[in-house]
Amino acid sequence: MLALISLLLVILFSIIFTRVGAVALEITGISRDVAAFQAQSAYTGVGFTTSESEYVVSHPLRRKIIRVLMFVGSAGIASAIAMLFLTFSGNTQEEAIHNIIYLGIGVALLFIFGRSKLVDRALRYVILGALKRFTKLRVYDYELLLGIRRGYAIGEILVRENNWLVNRRLRDLRLNEEGVLVLGIERKKGDKIVYIGAPRGDTEILEGDRIICYGPEEVIENLSRRIKGKLGDEEHRRVAEKEKKREMIEKIESE
Repeated sequence: MLALISLLLVILFSIIFTRVGAVALEITGISRDVAAFQAQSAYTGVGFTTSESEYVVSHPLRRKIIRVLMFVGSAGIASAIAMLFLTFSGNTQEEAIHNIIYLGIGVALLFIFGRSKLVDRALRYVILGALKRFTKLRVYDYELLLGIRRGYAIGEILVRENNWLVNRRLRDLRLNEEGVLVLGIERKKGDKIVYIGAPRGDTEILEGDRIICYGPEEVIENLSRRIKGKLGDEEHRRVAEKEKKREMIEKIESE
């Protein structure tokens, strides 16, 4: 029974520790979904080789967080396997059946604990407070800073062959007229992905580029579907005019 309790505690610790790692990654500027996936990947040692992983390990602070998760995860998984072996070692058939039942109930309760939104909010509140107080991580509320809740969003646009953006310089696109700011460009060069941060006006958009931009959510979605040619230019003028009217209305309301 002691080994079974120890096993459940190891699983509980794993859930909490991966949650701490996910929140720590998130407050360095990664989205919640990506942070949770990368934290779990590092803790379990799976090591998915994705562009997201390259993006995470390229940052020194995130690299430290991943390193700690990998180290603790290797010990935690090994401990869980050892405790699982001890739980059923030397048991009679009746004891083994009881342990399986108890283990199933315990894992089910831990699953509910790990998936509960109420628990998630409580843990995030505690973890954020602890990280802010005891570490040098800078905690930002990116949703508040970027106004995401007011209809704005950060989005990615994969530039395809017939996209309105392809083979044009940012200066000529005049995306600012549509309320869109280009934050960066991910460009594949051979086997590597190069990131162009805060691109200048003379930066040319190429086919296959992944553009990270900030602006009205519906406009970003429109850009991802807009085709090149006269129809695309007309769509740009229409959206730009709409954005200009919106800015005038906001200015009048603020006065």
